[in-house]
Amino acid sequence: MRKTIVILLGLLSLASCKKEETAEKEFKEITGVDHNLKPGDNFFRYVNAKWYDTVSIPATQAGAGAYMFMNYPQRLRLQGILDSVSKSENTKGSIAQKVGDFYASGMDTATINKRGFEPVKPVLNGIDKIKDIPSLMHFVTNNMIVGNGSILSFYVGPDDKNSQMNIAHANQTGIGLPDRDYYFSEDVETVAIQQAYKKYLSSLFRLTGSSEAEAKEKADLVYDIDKQIAQSHRTRIERRDVKANYNKMAVSDLDEKHPNIAWSAVLDDLNAQTDSIDVGQPEYYDQLNSLLKTVPLEDWKVYLKAHTLQNYADNLSKPFVDAAFEYSKVISGQAVQKTRGEIMASAVDDYLGEALGQLYVKKYFPEEAKERMQQLVDNVQKAYAARIDKLEWMSDSTKLKAKEKLAAITKKIGYPDHWKEYNNVTIDSNKYFENIVSASSAAYQRNLEKLGKPVDKSEWFTTPSTVTAYNNPSANEIVFPAGILQPPYFDNEADDALNYGGIGMVIGHELTHTFDDQGAQFDKEGNVKNWWTDSDYEKFKSKIQQVIDQYSEFTVLDSLHIKGAMTVGENTADIAGVAVAYDAFKMTKEGKDSTKIGDFTPDQRFFLSVAKIWRVKMKDEFLRLWINNNPHSPPLWRVNGPLMNNPHFYEAFDVKPEDSLYVAEEDRIVIW
Repeated sequence: MRKTIVILLGLLSLASCKKEETAEKEFKEITGVDHNLKPGDNFFRYVNAKWYDTVSIPATQAGAGAYMFMNYPQRLRLQGILDSVSKSENTKGSIAQKVGDFYASGMDTATINKRGFEPVKPVLNGIDKIKDIPSLMHFVTNNMIVGNGSILSFYVGPDDKNSQMNIAHANQTGIGLPDRDYYFSEDVETVAIQQAYKKYLSSLFRLTGSSEAEAKEKADLVYDIDKQIAQSHRTRIERRDVKANYNKMAVSDLDEKHPNIAWSAVLDDLNAQTDSIDVGQPEYYDQLNSLLKTVPLEDWKVYLKAHTLQNYADNLSKPFVDAAFEYSKVISGQAVQKTRGEIMASAVDDYLGEALGQLYVKKYFPEEAKERMQQLVDNVQKAYAARIDKLEWMSDSTKLKAKEKLAAITKKIGYPDHWKEYNNVTIDSNKYFENIVSASSAAYQRNLEKLGKPVDKSEWFTTPSTVTAYNNPSANEIVFPAGILQPPYFDNEADDALNYGGIGMVIGHELTHTFDDQGAQFDKEGNVKNWWTDSDYEKFKSKIQQVIDQYSEFTVLDSLHIKGAMTVGENTADIAGVAVAYDAFKMTKEGKDSTKIGDFTPDQRFFLSVAKIWRVKMKDEFLRLWINNNPHSPPLWRVNGPLMNNPHFYEAFDVKPEDSLYVAEEDRIVIW
């Protein structure tokens, strides 16, 4: 996990005069509710069925609606900016020139197609020159620097036990399928993905000169090495254990333990000066050290060529792009490739994100929106403190520590205070592949420069235009980029019911990550350190287990269930996020009123907004991918799950014992 440092802030109280201003916002009509359905049976359907049953998923997408699929219209916005700036005369070295020329280079598919796989030939030739294990590791490390990763994962970030300082980290890596479990599952859907992956590998080898028989043989060889590597990988559930995934080791000890990897030589190649590394999953590197000796060197060369071609396929000519898509569509269900403009909007955001972000914020995120968002965050934070005071299961001493941690949270809204510079990125409008290598190399150097230095409190780990929000436990911070601060989550012109049910729920969700199964292990400074009494922590773990058990019962596709242990952090955050957002809403003028607006009371409008922000429809293939890999529950259960535990939802919609979502009061989950 990439992390940043904490900025200590006092808990801000919300002035009543400020709330009076927002109470005068427009009361917007809520449409699409299906009054023929009972809200207590399936609230997601009650609010979203009319939309869900009529919306068409665009052929270029795996889903439609809010949340991550809002990034589709978002990319169209970015594409509009990029189309304009790429056609303008821009000063060389300026942000506009780099962003515009990067975009133009990727849009020039005629040149890209003419070059075929020529840009990657020097890398493939470098693999052919590998003559022993040391030269293999030399290739791996030098290519990682320019964005071509394979069997080594190295980055610089905060020390979990000293969050003010940056240290070296190494995590498990090395496989081509989405997760280790894909290599060992034998259900029909997973086997189809395995076969599609092998076919993809075979296509890459054919496109670079192998015969069909040779290509198939090489693909099988690569898959076998992948599978041996995957055996050493920890599962997604195992990786949730914060303490078990912190293993700071001396480089001298690693050299002795892993002579084939030769960590000192690796670090020299990486230009990383350090005497220790946090090895997240040591079993992986134990296995890698062994495989470097047991797998023939010529087989490793085939493996490295396969992973190099996978890494760069989308940046080469059309046959490579097509091969990559044929594989990905089996996983996602997406029917048609995205337009080149959409692909390039994503690419610019990936490689020059804060440069593009400056242009996006200037056009789409007014300062008054940031000010209102600050009010919302402060009010939800205030409501959270009040909830902690009322907890029956927690002792006063732990409550004090929890409130201290809550008050210390850093709140980042919209965009960074200080923008990243891209002075060392060279962009040529005629060389798309080289532009990617330059941007990747600059990103590595930027990360490496942090090693052994204090953590930069101002750094962001998402771009301003991305529809997301996050909590960074080692920095004790919550972050809301401009991208998510638009309808249905946030509307500066809408009333409080919609905003507290929308972005208010998201704020409460991110605050709760400070106190979920992982976040609760970090103190207010962002260090992994116990701040609980033993008794309170046992009660907390018992409540966390309730969340795991409840969500594990939810069925998604046929007999496919939510993985309660994998999604527990997000589910905990959803349950508490709705609860604390509701409390914050009740502090407002509208929240204290009971006057109906249209057909709905203010409380009902709040819960309707909760359901609308997860208005998502996705392909079954993508939903299956989601269940196996995403730590969040699917959208339907991000609505129904929290609400079936919320007493105010029962009151607002008169939910009865005979309704499907009804849970007996004593069985409803309340953590925060």
